[in-house]
Amino acid sequence: MSDWIESGGHWARPRRLNGTSARHAGHVIVFLGLITLVLVAAVRIAQARDPDGRYANSPLKEWFDGLRSGKGPCCSDADGTAVSDVDWESKDGHYRVRLDGAWIDVPDEAVVTEPNRVGRAMVWPIPSYMGVTIRCFMPGSMT
Repeated sequence: MSDWIESGGHWARPRRLNGTSARHAGHVIVFLGLITLVLVAAVRIAQARDPDGRYANSPLKEWFDGLRSGKGPCCSDADGTAVSDVDWESKDGHYRVRLDGAWIDVPDEAVVTEPNRVGRAMVWPIPSYMGVTIRCFMPGSMT
C-alpha cells in the first residue's frame, strides 16, 4: 500500500531493466518499422525509370514519361508491362488484368484516359507484401 501512496495514487508502470517503459519500447519498434518501410519504398522507386537507358531514344519517351492516371504519374515505358488482349477485359465499365495468372481489378482512378499511342494495353503494377496494386492501366485497341 505504501508504494501506491508514494506514487501519488498512481500505479507503478512496469519497467524494463534499462529503465524504459514497455510502452515506450513498443513505440520505438513501430517507429523503426515505419522507417524500414519508407526506405524499402524509396529503393523501389529509385530502381525504376529505365536504369540501362534502353528506352532513352524511343520516339514516345516523352509521352510515356508524361502519362498520368488519377493516382498520379505512371512513371515510364520502362516501368510498364504490355498486356496481351487475352489478359485484360472490360466488364460493366470496369477493367481487370491478369498478371502472373491472377485476375486483378483495376481501380477506376488508375485508368489512363488519354488516347493510347502504342496500341497495346499496358499496366503499371506495384507489388507489395499485401499483393499487387495497379498504379496505371491503359486499355489497348484489341486488334
